[in-house]
Amino acid sequence: MAKLTIDDLKKIKDKVHAEMALRDGERRVKVTVHMGTCGIASGAREVLDSLMQEIEAAKVNDVVVTTSGCMGLCSREPLVTVEIVNQEPIKYEYMNTNKMRQVFKKHILEGEVQTPFVLARGAELIK
Repeated sequence: MAKLTIDDLKKIKDKVHAEMALRDGERRVKVTVHMGTCGIASGAREVLDSLMQEIEAAKVNDVVVTTSGCMGLCSREPLVTVEIVNQEPIKYEYMNTNKMRQVFKKHILEGEVQTPFVLARGAELIK
């Protein structure tokens, strides 16, 4: 195994701080990727990674990214909840990397809920 240099450690530190900054503080949008065992097995980790890449590429700093455990809807995984200030939360089902990119660009950045992927609005189930 190759030895890490001071520069390598600084790069790792900077990357972790940048990722943690998205999880801290007051923001306009909170996105929760549900990461229970069933969600991870269904691709939630890849969904989370694609979300983080989109946030970084768009250079936005008003989006908080969190994770949670299982929602109890294993057959609908991966699940993602988008909460925009002063709007009802939207729960998306059967997410994948492409759907997450679309939700980020259309819903989170432009405010257009991606209805084909919606499981629930607020506390009301759609399907």
